[in-house]
Amino acid sequence: MAQSLAVRGAGAQPGSRERPAALDSRRKLQLALAVIWLLDAMLQFQPAMFGQGFPQMLAGSAQGNPAAVARPITWSAAFIGHHVVVLNAIFAVVQLLLGLGLAFRPTVKPALAASVAWALGVWWLGEGLGGLLAGTASPFNGAPGAVALYALLAILLWPADRDPAAPFPAARAVGRRIARAAWLAVWLGLAILALQPASRAPQAISTAPGEPGWLARIDAGAASALARHGPLASVVLAVILIIVAVGLYLPVGAQRAAVVLAIAAAAVFWLAEGLGGILTGSGTDPNTGPLLALLALAFWPAAQPARSAVQPPAPPAQPAAQTTAPTAAQPATPPAATSPGAA
Repeated sequence: MAQSLAVRGAGAQPGSRERPAALDSRRKLQLALAVIWLLDAMLQFQPAMFGQGFPQMLAGSAQGNPAAVARPITWSAAFIGHHVVVLNAIFAVVQLLLGLGLAFRPTVKPALAASVAWALGVWWLGEGLGGLLAGTASPFNGAPGAVALYALLAILLWPADRDPAAPFPAARAVGRRIARAAWLAVWLGLAILALQPASRAPQAISTAPGEPGWLARIDAGAASALARHGPLASVVLAVILIIVAVGLYLPVGAQRAAVVLAIAAAAVFWLAEGLGGILTGSGTDPNTGPLLALLALAFWPAAQPARSAVQPPAPPAQPAAQTTAPTAAQPATPPAATSPGAA
């Protein structure tokens, strides 16, 4: 016992404490995702979510969708309306557990897996598939749906190392090719939505009741600009999003510029979304803006080491030849026998 303690403390300084291991970039992104889930839980605990306004908001996502998509939404909204207090409390607790699960290393994998299943269900029954099939989807109103981005981030930030030397955190679990394809799909998809008629109409940017005055003025100004220059703004936005989409296939400097441009676009979308309604008392999540920014940070390329700084490994040292004298255990080699004719 005393010997083991001496071995453990041989390299430690008196009075020193072991420092926890530094967080790598992927773990920091997982913790940021945990914070957003905890924010969702706080918003779900708001008093307005325990009233009939919550199921009515869910039922509104069925409008414009095909019958096969709309009917389950309508049914679930009616069911929630009959048990809104109990079910809303369950929804809030689930999101709270997802956030706490991501915050602790031993439960990261179960929390990420559960968040994918939960997000896909909410994407259909709570967001109407982000309005993609209803003709109302626009980057300004939260398309393709915030919870779809939750699911994508959970997959990209899965704690596995299929590609440990990946140049950005999002590729470590799934590989560079799949990660870049996911990036291209998100931003190119947003570019296509930016060209849709719904993105040119002033109704794409609406002022939610209860917004602070400064935010309402920003939204009103943006809606007025769309009313005057909707087609031009739509084309300019689509070009910017296409540049972001293809930027990850360019050299490192251009990749970083694309990530910065993506974060700026996410900030513009978040303002157009009214910060997800988190300041109104009736918002259920922060919407796509913060999630798009978090997705962009997951693709930030690491610095490439300079070639001159890379030194080839030194060859292993060759052991020196040793000569040993015969010992008592190893008798000396007897002299060679002489032939009878040698005498």
